[in-house]
Amino acid sequence: MRLFVSPGSPGSLPVLAAAGRARGRAELLISTVGPEECVVPFLARPKVPALQLDGGNYLFSTSAICRYFFLLSGWEQDDLTNQWLEWEATELQPVLSAALYYLVVQGKKGEDVLGPVRRALTHVDQSLSRQNSPFLTGETESLADIVLWGALYPLLQDPAYLPDELGALRSWFQTLSTQEPCQRAAETVLKQQGILALRPYLQKQPQPSPPEDKAVSNEPEEEELATLSEEEIAVAVTAWEKGLESLPPRRPQQNPVLPVAGERNVLITSALPYVNNVPHLGNIIGCVLSADVFARYSRLRQWNTLYLCGTDEYGTATETKAMEEGLTPQEICDKYHIIHADIYRWFNISFDIFGRTTTPQQTKITQDIFQRLLSRGFVLQDTVEQLRCERCARFLADRFVEGVCPFCGYEEARGDQCDKCGKLINAIELKKPQCKVCRSSPVVKSSQHLFLDLPKLEERLEEWLGKTLPGSDWTPNARFIIRSWLRDGLKPRCITRDLKWGTPVPLEGFEDKVFYVWFDATIGYLSITANYTDQWERWWKNPEQVDLYQFMAKDNVPFHGLVFPCSALGAEDNYTLVKHLIATEYLNYEDGKFSKSRGVGVFGDMAQDTGIPADIWRFYLLYIRPEGQDSAFSWTDMLLKNNSELLNNLGNFINRAGMFVSKFFGGCVPEMVLTSDDRRLLAHVTLELQHYHQLLEKARIRDALRSILTISRHGNQYIQVNEPWKRIKGDEADRQRAGTVTGMAVNVAALLSVMLQPYMPTVSASIQAQLQLPPPACSVLPTNFLCTLPAGHQIGTVSPLFQKLENDQIESLRQRFGGGQLEESLELKAKASPKPAAEETRKTAGPQEIQTLLEEVTKQGNLVRELKAQKADKNQVAAEVTKLLDLKKQLALAEGKPLETPKGKKKK
Repeated sequence: MRLFVSPGSPGSLPVLAAAGRARGRAELLISTVGPEECVVPFLARPKVPALQLDGGNYLFSTSAICRYFFLLSGWEQDDLTNQWLEWEATELQPVLSAALYYLVVQGKKGEDVLGPVRRALTHVDQSLSRQNSPFLTGETESLADIVLWGALYPLLQDPAYLPDELGALRSWFQTLSTQEPCQRAAETVLKQQGILALRPYLQKQPQPSPPEDKAVSNEPEEEELATLSEEEIAVAVTAWEKGLESLPPRRPQQNPVLPVAGERNVLITSALPYVNNVPHLGNIIGCVLSADVFARYSRLRQWNTLYLCGTDEYGTATETKAMEEGLTPQEICDKYHIIHADIYRWFNISFDIFGRTTTPQQTKITQDIFQRLLSRGFVLQDTVEQLRCERCARFLADRFVEGVCPFCGYEEARGDQCDKCGKLINAIELKKPQCKVCRSSPVVKSSQHLFLDLPKLEERLEEWLGKTLPGSDWTPNARFIIRSWLRDGLKPRCITRDLKWGTPVPLEGFEDKVFYVWFDATIGYLSITANYTDQWERWWKNPEQVDLYQFMAKDNVPFHGLVFPCSALGAEDNYTLVKHLIATEYLNYEDGKFSKSRGVGVFGDMAQDTGIPADIWRFYLLYIRPEGQDSAFSWTDMLLKNNSELLNNLGNFINRAGMFVSKFFGGCVPEMVLTSDDRRLLAHVTLELQHYHQLLEKARIRDALRSILTISRHGNQYIQVNEPWKRIKGDEADRQRAGTVTGMAVNVAALLSVMLQPYMPTVSASIQAQLQLPPPACSVLPTNFLCTLPAGHQIGTVSPLFQKLENDQIESLRQRFGGGQLEESLELKAKASPKPAAEETRKTAGPQEIQTLLEEVTKQGNLVRELKAQKADKNQVAAEVTKLLDLKKQLALAEGKPLETPKGKKKK
C-alpha cells in the first residue's frame, strides 16, 4: 500500500495518526507530495490524502482511509462510532472550516473564531462528561477519536480556543495529542509552522458565509422542491381524484383489544416510570409521549394496536420515599400512581391501559417465570458481602446506604451510584457508610442471594439478536449498548434484594427477600396486560403474530434488550420479545439538568399551571426529541418555535385556507380546475406525505414532524404566489383560479389535520371540527393525498388555532423554573445598602454564583446578537437588551465592582 499525504493538508492529520495503528499489520509506504499533485488518476482535481491499495484501487476520503487502517488493526465497527463520523462530516466540518478560515486567512481572533464552533465543542465535551469515559465511545480509543482529533487539532493546539469550562474536551484532546502517532502526524503536516501551515490549503477554499447569515431565524429556510417526473404527477392526480372512495373502511373497535390473525398486530409499551417521584419533561418525552405518537399513528394506519404502560411500584426507591413522607409503601404507590395518571391524562397520552405492578398478577407471572428458570438450571445461589445495620436488624439494600464516594470523595454518595462522578458503586466500597434509616454505621456481613445465570443464556440471546436485529428498527444507541455488554461478556446478575417491599421469592430459605426490581419490572408489562384482559397470553405468548415496540430512554436498554429477553428465553414459554427497541438520548433543561430538589426544570404536574396548552408542550418536546444525541429544553427556543412554526407557518396557513372559503365562497368549497402548477403541488404534497410515513414507520418521530411543517410551508407559498384575495376581484377566469387555489389549500389543511393527530390531538380535532372533515377522513391516514373536501362541501366556523407567546410571559416562566436562589440572594444584596451605587461597599459573591452569572450574561448577549441579526422587532430587541444590562449589573454587584454610570450620547 502507498499513502499519499501533503504538508498543510488538514485531512492528512487523522490519516497519519490512524496509519500508526496499522503499523506492522501491512506493508505501507508513505509518500509526501505537493498539494497540486494528481495522485488519483481518475479524479479531475488533486485530492490528498489518498491511499493506493495493493490491488490498484484508491481510497480518497479521509474517514474511509482511517476506517481502513483501523479495520487492519482488528477494530470491529460499531454504531456509536458511525454516529460520530456522520456528525463530524455534517455538523463539525462546516463550522470548523469557517473558524479556521477566519483565523488563518482573514486574521480574525477571539470570539470571531470560536463563535462558529463553540456549540460543536460543547457537544463533544458534554458527551465525554456524561459517559464518564476517556474516549468518545468508551474506555478505549476508537476511530471516532482519531478522526475528530485530526479535525480539531489545528484549532485546539492553541489553548486560547479550548475554553476552560470544557474540561472533559481538554482532557480528551491532551490525552490524544501526547500519543506518539498523533505527535508524528502533527509534525509531518504542520512542519513546526503551527496553524499557518494550513494557509495555502485554506486560501483555495471558498470563503464561508459570515455567521450572521446563518443566524437562527424565526422563519425556516424554504426547502427546494424536488424535481418531479410526469409519472409521479400522473399518479398523484389519479389518487387525488378518487377522493374519499379510496379510503378503507374503519376497523371496528374492540374492547379489549386482542390480536387478529391475518392483520398487523402492534403491541406498544413505554418504560414504566418509577412511582416514587413526579416525572419531568425529559421522562415524558423519553417514553410515554414518544410511544403515544407511534400508537396514534399506528391506529391511523388501521393496524390493530394495544398501547400500555403503568407505574413501577416495587423496590428500594419506594421504601425510601415512604420513609421520607411518613407513609407506608402502599400509600406512596397509591398517591403517586394517581399523580402520574393525572399528568399523562393532561398530556393526552392515549393508553389503552395505565396499570401498576403491585398486583396479584405481577406476583403470579413473575414467580412462574422464576420457577421455570430455576427448574431449567438458569438460577445460581451465591454468598454476597453486604452491609447490615445491627440497630435496624436488617441487611441494607443499596439505596438505604449513604457514604463517601471511593472515587471522588463526594460525601453523600448512594450505595449503588455516586451522583457527583456518576460511577457505579458496590455499597461495601463506600467510606464512612451510614444507614439512611437510623444513621448508625453498618457492618459487612454475608448474605445468600439468587443470580440469573446470564453466561449460560448468552448463546440463546446471540441467536435471537441475530434473527431480530436485521430488518428491525432498533435505534443505533440501543444496538451499541447491547453489543457493548456482549463484547465484555455477560456475568451472573443478582435478582434478589433484602427488602420487604417487592415480589416475594418463592424459594425455601429466601422468605425474607424479594425480587430485585430490575428482574421483575419488565414483567410488569405482562401483568398489566393480564389486568387488562384474561387473554393476555394472546399478546405476550404470540411472537409469530405480534410486533412488539418498546420505547424508553437509553438507560433502560440493558434491561429490555438483554435481561428480560434472557429471562424469557430461559423460561422456554414462547414469549413475545421486543422486535423494535426505540431508545432516546437525554433531554436537559436549559444549560443543566432537571432537579426537583433545587426547583430547576418543568415537571409534569407544573406544566399545566403555566397556561400553555398541552398540545404546545407536546409539539415542542417532540420538535426537540433527543433522537440521535442529547438535546435541551430552552424557553427562548420554545417561544421562537411557537411563534414561527406554529403561529406564522402552520396556523397561518390553515386559518387562511379556511377563511378564504368562508369569506369568498360562503363557507362552501369551490370548484377546482387543476392547472399544471396545481398538479405539481399535488405530487409534492404526496411525496412529503410518503416521506412522513417512511419516517414514522421507523419511529423517527422528530423528523416526521418536519414533514408536516414542510407541507404547510409549501401551502403558504402556493397561496402567496397565486394571491386568491386579488383574483377573486377579477374576471371570470381569475375568480375560477381563486376558487381552485382556495379548494386546493383547504384540502391541504384537511390532510395536515390528520397528519397532526399523533402530535397535537386537540389541535387536530379543532381543525377537523372547523373544516367539518367527514368522519372517515379523520380516522384513516392514506399514503396518497386525496381530495377529502370536494366541491360543495360546507365548512364550519374558522378561528385561530394558536396564540403568540410573549417575551415577558416566557421570561417569567424561565425565572420561576430556574431555581431562583441565586437571583433572590443578589436582589437582597442590592437592596441591603441605601448608599448610592457608586459609593457602595460590596461583599463579593462566591465563585459559583459569579460563574453562573457570567454564563447568563454570555447567553443573553448571544440572544441579543441573534435577534439583531434576524432584524427582529425593535421592542423585542430593546426588552432583551434591558435584561442583558440588568444581568451585567447583577454580575458587577456579585464581583464587588463599581456600577458603571450609563453613558449619554455625545453631542456633535
